[in-house]
Amino acid sequence: MPNSEFPYQLYLVISEADCKNSHYLQVAEQAIKGGVDIIQLREKNLSTEQYIAKAIRLKEITDKYNIPLIINDSLETAMSVNAFGIHVGNNDMTPTEIRSVWKGCQSLGYSIEFIEQLRNKETHTADCLGISPVFNTATKKDTIREWGLDGITAIRSLTTKPLIAIGNMNGNNAEAVIKAGADCVAVVSAICSAPNPEKAAYELKNTILKSLQIQ
Repeated sequence: MPNSEFPYQLYLVISEADCKNSHYLQVAEQAIKGGVDIIQLREKNLSTEQYIAKAIRLKEITDKYNIPLIINDSLETAMSVNAFGIHVGNNDMTPTEIRSVWKGCQSLGYSIEFIEQLRNKETHTADCLGISPVFNTATKKDTIREWGLDGITAIRSLTTKPLIAIGNMNGNNAEAVIKAGADCVAVVSAICSAPNPEKAAYELKNTILKSLQIQ
């Protein structure tokens, strides 16, 4: 069954560069129609001003469909657009620092790249954990290790926090990832590069929901 603390099963991580066939705003709207529950905007090479401008446009769409918008890394952007939350990694502002500054943050995600993180105060402070990457992917190259299914299972045994699996996620491995202990599947290319993002999202969402029902 879906985790009541994080009731989102299909998580889209989107950037303009990853959208191969359509404008990123069109991809986002089509993906929402197909079943995406939550969207993260991840732009690594923009100025804060450019990031905010892009986030404002995306938030118009997410607000239209009542979909939470998460901002990757940039606290200034997240606060400026009144995003639902933020997701950070090991080289970004820490969850404890974010909590001290942004009292209105409704979802604080934190990437887990090594098992020792599960014992630190940042993991305790975060609302949900990104398992990054489950499988190596070209869309994110600054990671330490590939977790694999056994890694998800190991992390699941050590925490009750919602787990978001990311890293080369697609319809072929989503079921196995959910069975291994993830609460949510996060995708980039499987939707952003799909010829029909709505259809890709619909098929992925159904796979995830069926997997949750089987457990």
